[in-house]
Amino acid sequence: MYRLLGSLKDYLKRQEITTDNVIFRMHNIFTTVLLMTCSLVITATQYVGNPIQCIVNGLPTHVINTYCWISSTFTMPDAFKRQVGTEVAHPGVDNDYGNIEAHKYYTYYQWVCFVLFFQALLCYLPKVIWDTVEGGLMNTLVMGLHIGICSQEEKNKKKKVLIDYLMRYIRRHNMYAIRYWICEALCLVNIIVQLWYMNYFFDGEFFSYGLRVLNYSETAQEDRVDPMVYVFPRVTKCTFHKYGASGTIQVHDSLCILPLNIVNEKTYIFIWFWFIIMATLLTLLVVYRAFMILMPKVRPRLLHAKNKMVPKEICEAISRKIDLGDWWVLYMLGTNMDPLIYREVLSELAKKIETNASNQPS
Repeated sequence: MYRLLGSLKDYLKRQEITTDNVIFRMHNIFTTVLLMTCSLVITATQYVGNPIQCIVNGLPTHVINTYCWISSTFTMPDAFKRQVGTEVAHPGVDNDYGNIEAHKYYTYYQWVCFVLFFQALLCYLPKVIWDTVEGGLMNTLVMGLHIGICSQEEKNKKKKVLIDYLMRYIRRHNMYAIRYWICEALCLVNIIVQLWYMNYFFDGEFFSYGLRVLNYSETAQEDRVDPMVYVFPRVTKCTFHKYGASGTIQVHDSLCILPLNIVNEKTYIFIWFWFIIMATLLTLLVVYRAFMILMPKVRPRLLHAKNKMVPKEICEAISRKIDLGDWWVLYMLGTNMDPLIYREVLSELAKKIETNASNQPS
């Protein structure tokens, strides 16, 4: 298992230069690794062991196992509320008395590993888009100044190049910031769409899945219906038809054990909680970005909060003279640069901006 999952640890390595937000990385990196891990675990469990084992008399077991796996199995929803051992043999397993419409079919379990893999790709997509449009700009601007130990001559040279760039391309970084915030919004859209799709995938049972699991222990014993067993039944039924010796159709009813659903139920309870957490965090992040965009007065405070060594007066002077995109570039530079060097850069940049403003004809 370690060999199977060991390659995923490379995605969790800390980046030297960050161009995004921690919540953005939680969506793009951690969620992708989580879904990929679940997919690999389920795939290994599915193909190393037997994912289904059916009990049937008079027919080859491997034939019934294969048929029931590739077609579908079913339960009787009403039977989940009956007493196991006295009224029914297993939760959801009962005689249908010819009422085929009462069957609840389960066809998703053979698709779970593929769906999880596809979800992982969708979670990684915003990172691919952002890395493409960002083009390594932040790494180029930092120029190794995230490490404070360097010669004074080298530091001064790099600071001059950085300040010259910022002065030359001032008011030209709005699209840089807008593209990033669109990618953050795309993460929220992705999470919401995936929650809706998983609910559709599990026949409308996923939205309330986690809440029902939490409420299960507080429900009275006689009223309990284990939501994990209801969504991911461990024992189901399967009907197999064949021709008899005289050419008449024979019906064979079999009980099928689905050990893979033990893994599925634990996997999806964790995914449910994680997706709800991510949806909440991303919603708050989008609201925070809107507040930051619509309230220019908070930007100097955010810039000062990024590096307390930069005086508030300098943060206010710079924020008044530059556009939102330029402010965002400076804000991200504060995340990546050595604090002392960053303070010097902002101080010199503020002087240059003020000098240029005073030299312009009124």
